[in-house]
Amino acid sequence: MTNTATIAADVDGKRVLCRISAEDLEKKFNATGDALMKAITENRWQIENAARILIENKNYEEDGSIVVRYKDL
Repeated sequence: MTNTATIAADVDGKRVLCRISAEDLEKKFNATGDALMKAITENRWQIENAARILIENKNYEEDGSIVVRYKDL
């Protein structure tokens, strides 16, 4: 996945990478270019909550990461 932002979650003592695409950040939070990281910071609780639900539902990618998509927000 290219053009993604990544945050880490701690799941049972293991680090799980949670990714969200720049495209989905743009669609959901109207963030572009340099404002993408600001959108993550300002909306971190929403992104983390979506990631938490995906983790609880064991919606892992083949590489063990979680991908938060627009529909998850």
